[in-house]
Amino acid sequence: MAEPQDTTPVTPSAEPGVDPALAALRQRIDAVDRELLALLNRRATLAKEVGEIKKKEGSVVFRPEREAQVIDGLKADNPGPLGTDSVAPIWREIMSACRALETPTRVAYLGPAGTFSELAALGFFGSSIVRVPCASIDEVFRTTTAGAADFGVVPVENSTEGVVARSLDLFLTTPLFIIGETSLFVRHNLLRRENSLAGIKAVVAHPQALAQCHGWLSYHLPDVERRPVSSNAEGARMAAADPALAAVASERAGSEYGLHVVSPAIQDDPHNRTRFAIVTHPDRHPQPRASGHDCTSLVVSVTNRPGAVHDMLVPLKEHGVSMTRFESRPARSADQWEYYFYIDLQGHPDQPSVSAALAELRGVCSFFKLLGTYPLDTH
Repeated sequence: MAEPQDTTPVTPSAEPGVDPALAALRQRIDAVDRELLALLNRRATLAKEVGEIKKKEGSVVFRPEREAQVIDGLKADNPGPLGTDSVAPIWREIMSACRALETPTRVAYLGPAGTFSELAALGFFGSSIVRVPCASIDEVFRTTTAGAADFGVVPVENSTEGVVARSLDLFLTTPLFIIGETSLFVRHNLLRRENSLAGIKAVVAHPQALAQCHGWLSYHLPDVERRPVSSNAEGARMAAADPALAAVASERAGSEYGLHVVSPAIQDDPHNRTRFAIVTHPDRHPQPRASGHDCTSLVVSVTNRPGAVHDMLVPLKEHGVSMTRFESRPARSADQWEYYFYIDLQGHPDQPSVSAALAELRGVCSFFKLLGTYPLDTH
């Protein structure tokens, strides 16, 4: 009979040349990691029990206001030294993994792999999702409306170039509404197969990215064609296939398609950020409840007459409701001077002041559509 082998794991203290104090600390960290794993599995077990109750009740799995409250509470109670800004991404991943035990969450976004929209989706939902990349913003709305995805992630505003007009227009013609938001620091890089600026015939990227890098491109590549494509990641895919092309995209896209970062951070605004809306169908998800720091978005129109816009804003002033965004878009109707106004308000319709202001505002508008109410992105 063979002698039993010794399967005792080698401890860090057995490593030659390792400081005993460092080895002891590593051993303690390993022990804490095992404790964390046990606690995470306990949390996952509780999440599965919650999921069973939700199935019986017919309630939704994902509650953005609940997750926002959990993260806010943890940040407030954080004793350190873990940075408060690190709490949100850690717990979003934990909640994402636990949510996936209840049911897979399908999320549509502007693809292919490596877009900022994909990064926004992963930042908001965590990585334990079913990714549904789409060829255009229109396709994100169609896919989510049809139920092929539970949620969609669409860009709505950039700190350099302003609103993403196509997203705003689609809110008018689809039933989707907003249940969350997230913003992303957008760092554009010039990507190419060759690690050089020489020989570039065209720069390919989404029109917004080309506009956000206008100054750099005009100075460094003044005679090079700028070719708009459906997404930055699509541009990276094209640049990987053609050495005469360069792309403007994220480092993630560069890694995805094996490209060199020829020039990093070429955006004209060093603090360039894009805001994304999380959308879904009202038949599949209820309006989020008040979280304590909420935004209410709506689109309205008024008859073209003197003082109409003033009258539209009076209810907000009278009820003390703060307006945080006001954008106008042409209505594209027979009357060329008709406009739609996209408004963000601070607060939730469950608050009496906001409810009263919205009721009066509805009365003075020729068109009124609530686009959604959702927790503000404070993470």
